[in-house]
Amino acid sequence: MNPWLPTSPCTPPTCARHDGRTRGRAVAVVLLLAGCACILAGVLGAPFVLLLGAVRRERLIRLWAYGVVRAFGVRVRVIGPPGAGAPGTLVVANHISWLDIPLVAAVFPGRMLAQSEIRNWPLLGRLAAVGGTLFVERERFRALPTTVRHIAAALRGGSRVVAFPEGTTWCGRGGGRFGPAVFQAAIDANATIHPVRITYRTAPAEHTAPAGAAAFVGDDPLIASLWRVVTAAGLTAEIRVLPQIPAGDCPDRRTLARLAQTAVANDSANRSPESVHH
Repeated sequence: MNPWLPTSPCTPPTCARHDGRTRGRAVAVVLLLAGCACILAGVLGAPFVLLLGAVRRERLIRLWAYGVVRAFGVRVRVIGPPGAGAPGTLVVANHISWLDIPLVAAVFPGRMLAQSEIRNWPLLGRLAAVGGTLFVERERFRALPTTVRHIAAALRGGSRVVAFPEGTTWCGRGGGRFGPAVFQAAIDANATIHPVRITYRTAPAEHTAPAGAAAFVGDDPLIASLWRVVTAAGLTAEIRVLPQIPAGDCPDRRTLARLAQTAVANDSANRSPESVHH
């Protein structure tokens, strides 16, 4: 393991546990198959969706991404102003699970920034590549300036770019530091930052603790995480849309990263009266 890469203290035995109601094996198997079928449909349909106009393509991606989360038996709750997140913005979020990817896409379809290992994931890796994911080789620091240039070019070209600046997953009870590199791309492109906060709960009530069932942390095998999600009853994925931050308002990338990190971390200080339940 490279000591310079971001790490999290979260591990599957201590953080990825479900203490609430569970589903029976038969129902869980059906949900697992349904979720995988939705992902496979996305892989097969992606080349045709790319041929559509921007408005129709984005609408279909949102519907498909929402369908993936629901197919795995997870409810979706969106909190924040509707219609936010215009093209050409950098969407940044905390990182808890593989579910984060379709969850964010259900609200902000865009080009995901992901580690290169995801290329090898079954179904999801292929879909990520077809969908224009910007892959980052975390072990090669010399490649970082090139990655920043590619992100800035995508933002200048009007693409919405989605990033998880913590660089690794946390269970949701804590969080990591936002790395500044992706924010340099936003400064170079004079883009707007759109922070969002992701929380998984066993009930939609605000006071409930984050649900560990969705956490995909440490050396957790993907299949184990998938099974934990489909067997956890009453799981709700919440995405809170926070106020935008113009990159031009900050003197440097580290300041911009701290502002975005603070906005995401201070969940209780960023309440919005507008919410949509699905």
